[in-house]
Order: sequence, then C-alpha cells, then structure tokens
Amino acid sequence: MSTAAHIEALLKARIGLDAGAIGSGAVARAVRERQQARQAPDPESYWQLLQGTADEFQALIEAVVVPETWFFRHREALLALGRFAAERAFADGRRTLRLLSLPCSTGEEPYSIAMALLDAGVPPGRFYIDAVDISARALARAHQAHYNANAFRSGPLDFRDRYFTATPTGYVLDPRVRGQVRLLQGNLVEPGLLAGEAPYDFVFCRNLLIYFDAAGQRQAVQTLVRLTMADGLLFVGPAEASVLSAQGLEPVGIPLSFAFRKPAAAAPRARPPSHPPVHATQPPRMAAPPRLPRPPTTMRAPAVRAPAPAAAPTAAPTAAPAAKPAAGTHAAALADIAAMADRGELDAATAACLALLDRAAPDADGTALADAYGMLGVLHDAAGRTAQAHAAYRKALYLDPSHQESLYHLAALLDTEGDHGGATRLRQRAQRHTRKHHG
Repeated sequence: MSTAAHIEALLKARIGLDAGAIGSGAVARAVRERQQARQAPDPESYWQLLQGTADEFQALIEAVVVPETWFFRHREALLALGRFAAERAFADGRRTLRLLSLPCSTGEEPYSIAMALLDAGVPPGRFYIDAVDISARALARAHQAHYNANAFRSGPLDFRDRYFTATPTGYVLDPRVRGQVRLLQGNLVEPGLLAGEAPYDFVFCRNLLIYFDAAGQRQAVQTLVRLTMADGLLFVGPAEASVLSAQGLEPVGIPLSFAFRKPAAAAPRARPPSHPPVHATQPPRMAAPPRLPRPPTTMRAPAVRAPAPAAAPTAAPTAAPAAKPAAGTHAAALADIAAMADRGELDAATAACLALLDRAAPDADGTALADAYGMLGVLHDAAGRTAQAHAAYRKALYLDPSHQESLYHLAALLDTEGDHGGATRLRQRAQRHTRKHHG
C-alpha cells in the first residue's frame, strides 16, 4: 500500500472521512501542505511523523476540513425546530430543552439554532445547546463569534439586526446568544462521544454523513440515535435523508425540514406543530427563501467529469403562448410553492410547480427553470415518487449543470438505489462548483 493510501486509511479510521467522497486529490493537497510546513523531505518521512505526533494529525485534519457554512442555512429546518421546541417547552413548564449541533464548524449553525428558539419565544433559561466539532481552529473562531459578510449569504437578514452589532471589520454576536451555546471538541467516530451526557431533545447533524462510506454512515447514525431522546428529533442535510430512512428512522412529515424521529414502535411520535404556541411571544416572521437551500460543502473537492446530460425538457402545450414571467415573479412563485410544501400541502405545491413550468416561455431563463425543476424533484421525492423525482432533477441539471440542490438530491437517490459510485461523482461535481463559486 502506498503512503498516500496509508494516510487516507488513517483518516477514515480516525475521523470517518471517505477520501473518495472528496477525491484523493484533496487529501493529497492537504498532505503536501503539512509536509512542507513540517519540512519533511518525502512522503514516507511525513507518514512516520504523522503516526508518532498527535498534534500533527490534528493539523492534518485542519488542512483537510475546510468549513463552509453560514447563518440560517436551510431555513425551513430551523423554522420547524423553533416551533417544535416552543411546543415542547410550553407543554411542560419545568422542562429545559437540550440540543446538540454536530459538527458545529465556526459556530454559525448552533448560533442560528439559538436565535431560532429565541425568535420562537423559548426563554433563554429553558434551553441550551452543546456544539461539537473536531476542528480546534473552527471552535476558536466560534468562541470569538465575530463574522464577516460571507456568513450572511441567505436572506432575509432581519436576525442580524436583532442579534449582532456591526463593527468596522464585521459583526459581533450578542452575548445572550453566545451564552446559550457550549462549545466542545469531539469526534463523531469516537464510540464514547458524549457518553456522560443524557440524550438530547433535538440533534442537528447536517452535511457530514455525505463524507462517510456506507459502513461509516451506519455507525454514525447509530451514535446519533443514541444521542437523541426516545421522543426526540434528528435533523440531517438534504442529501442525507435516504441514509436515515434506510436505517428505519421516520420523517416527521414537514417537507424540506429533513427532520426524523425514531420508529413509532420504539418511541412516542413527536407531533408536527400545527400553529405557533399560544404562550410564546410572537417573533418577527422569517420569510421563506426564494430559492431552494443550497447544501454546502465542508471539504474541498477536485474537479470530476460531469455525467452526460439528460434529454432536454419540453414545455407542456398551452392554449395560448405564455409571456415570459419576470424574474421576481418567478422567484415569488417558487417561494409560495416552498411555503405550501412547508405546510405539508404536497399535492397543492406539486400542482403549482407544474403550472409554473407550463407557463414558462420557451426562451425562459434556464437557471430559473432549473430552480423550478429542482423544487419539483424535492416535492416528488417527499411524496415517494422516485421515478418522477429522478426525471425532475435531471431536467434541472440539463438546464443548469451546476444546480447544487439537484446534484445533492439526485446523489441521495442514487445512494438509496445502490449506485454509490454515481452518487459520489455527483457530490464531487457539486463540491467543485461550490469551491469555484467561493474562490
């Protein structure tokens, strides 16, 4: 076995990273960076250093793991969490909610969770969040809680006015939000992770499982289930829903939230919230985003060959030629469709999405149409119409080969069907475009 293969095997054993998920080139670049930093004359010398120095293995982890996150990423999940948490907190006036965010990266996700609960009316003394990450560097930045504009990529940004103070170099988070979060270093692959802690009401582990192989995913899900209360909820990323379904967890029934619970036979069901709790202070409304949430990448990935495009979609016939909708109108229509889906109105949302596509002119903007087909794929996916979801995602990718929502969702479907190689290629393709977009 080559030195490179030994290092990849070590990363997989220690942190669960499947080098194939990000490409061996990404690992090789990180190794070269560390080899040069430690002035190791050759790969074999660096391998010997890596085996004998715990600090150097941590430094390699820091070089491989590149955080890519922002505040209120996948807003639908946070809205659902806020309402679930408020109902649970006010159903039992003495209960203190316990939440877990893993991996927490540079803090954007656990702090978003805290803001979502505060906005939902949950008093600060009624919840706390454990935030865990393997990266000491990321945790140090989370402790600082000082962020630049890149951390605020998705609107609306009303939360920034409520919880941040502007400075000449960025934005500083309010201490009342920081005080809800305890930052801890930990590794999901370690069998004893948080073994001394009681299970949590809500667990967020989003966009990490996609970097594990099938065996690693099964082991990680078992750990996450152990860390979740019998009646708790587990939130994952859009591309990871099929991993939980394959292990018997059940979706809670709120589209685009990607929240799961333990099987009904094993635990009482957490009831999806039907309305804001009457005891909670009504928070400022957080509007649905005009686009589907883009799954981020947390690792750097090399370029890969794109799969062949699907056949071009054709517009459904209409009684009269339709005018090309204005960009704002199209975005607003997609936002309305997303809101319908969030309310569980899948059939109505699907019909509205099909009608939007039917109205599109032949020369309509390809990116806008890709968004609509991507949304249609999510709706078919949520309703269990796998073949239709496949077709919709592929149409989106024909129109926009870098459409990340469709790349990740289609990868999840391929994983479910056993085409792990195809799923990996699609994820690498999505990661390549993310890396190019963010420089």
